[in-house]
Amino acid sequence: MTQDLVGVWHLEAFHDVDEAGRPVGEGPLGPAPEGMLVYTADGHVSVSMMPTTPEPGPSYMGYAGDWRVAGGKVVHRIRISSRADWIGVEQTRDAELDGDVLIVRATREVGARPQRRVLVWRRAEPVGRPR
Repeated sequence: MTQDLVGVWHLEAFHDVDEAGRPVGEGPLGPAPEGMLVYTADGHVSVSMMPTTPEPGPSYMGYAGDWRVAGGKVVHRIRISSRADWIGVEQTRDAELDGDVLIVRATREVGARPQRRVLVWRRAEPVGRPR
């Protein structure tokens, strides 16, 4: 799976989900978040996400570090982050690749309780280079 993930991905959806996997509310970044995920072949990762409408929650979420696949899961080791409590932390995610769609699932502590989250990413089209 490692080589299949290398590239640039655009965020299509980011939802909190219930025990059955159904979306709950609009998600932590609102109904239409924007985001970019970059996996490099040499093991670097960068994630940037933000809401596109005014939201009472975070206005930007981002981090960078390194990544690997271990036991069929994607592990991000965070080196810099908009959240100080994430620096130096490893976060493990379930990842499912279906063509150009990457579905990432994780559980995080939100308000002292576990919250399941699903992010849907689509592989970015190549960008033309200026001449």
